[in-house]
Amino acid sequence: MSLIIIGTVAFDAIETPFGKTDKIVGGAATYASLAASYFYNKVKIVGVVGDDFHKEDINTLNQHGIDTEGLQIKEGEKSFFWSGKYHNDMNSRDTLITELNVLADFDPIIPESYQDCEYLMLGNLTPQIQQTVIKRLKNRPKLIVLDTMNFWMDVAMDDLLETLKLVDVLTINDEEARQLSGEYSLVKAAKKILTMGPKYLIIKKGEHGALLFHEDKIFSTPALPLAEVFDPTGAGDTFAGGFIGYLAKVGTINFTNMKNAIVYGSALASFCVEKFGTEKILNLTEEEVTARIKEFINLSSFSIEA
Repeated sequence: MSLIIIGTVAFDAIETPFGKTDKIVGGAATYASLAASYFYNKVKIVGVVGDDFHKEDINTLNQHGIDTEGLQIKEGEKSFFWSGKYHNDMNSRDTLITELNVLADFDPIIPESYQDCEYLMLGNLTPQIQQTVIKRLKNRPKLIVLDTMNFWMDVAMDDLLETLKLVDVLTINDEEARQLSGEYSLVKAAKKILTMGPKYLIIKKGEHGALLFHEDKIFSTPALPLAEVFDPTGAGDTFAGGFIGYLAKVGTINFTNMKNAIVYGSALASFCVEKFGTEKILNLTEEEVTARIKEFINLSSFSIEA
């Protein structure tokens, strides 16, 4: 059984108050698959790149045990490219360049060897593409996690609502939760969103952590205070990859394991922001990940007599 991650495999050019990069490898599926590979050894990727994408970068994914048979390479075309500049607060940014290139007519192909999919991570693409992937799988996965954004709420809300009926977990940020639900209170927003299809809702709050909602249960995890944050790009995708990778590892879906998965995803995301692009999450050791998990435990663990 396997974990399929669908999303962008791309080039980014990033500028923050701490420096800037030329074109570097990025994309939602890249970050998510690298993160998931630390917990699960059957990660498979579905995406598209142009022939400008370097073979050594694909080899890097393979070296992490990531199956790239589902990564289409379009000859004579260019890969998706995004360039952005972050403001001093590192929470807001300006998009400078967006070049869809091969992504403009992306048709996700699911190889036969991917039909053993048990866990599916649908990265932030059009709701129609996300639906197509689900329909092209011969059997419904055990768990489907969906990431989306406010852009699709603006231009494809009907398609998004149809897609939400097909998934188990939705991950969005607090602004998107308010837009999707029409409620300002995140508790009220969550209740409304959970009637749209997903059984679980994760609301990401950046430097303020994340919230998990399921039925009448709520779990909150903090973000780890870091001395230096160099680049937030890909942190949300790294979180999602760590989250679903941990769930694939333990193999049982329940609220307790969901809570643990959020901590593991948050730990991987905390590494991601410490360097530009994927640099920090390329070569983590098991000891580093374990130590970071313990930091999260210590951050929110206390004893009190009531």
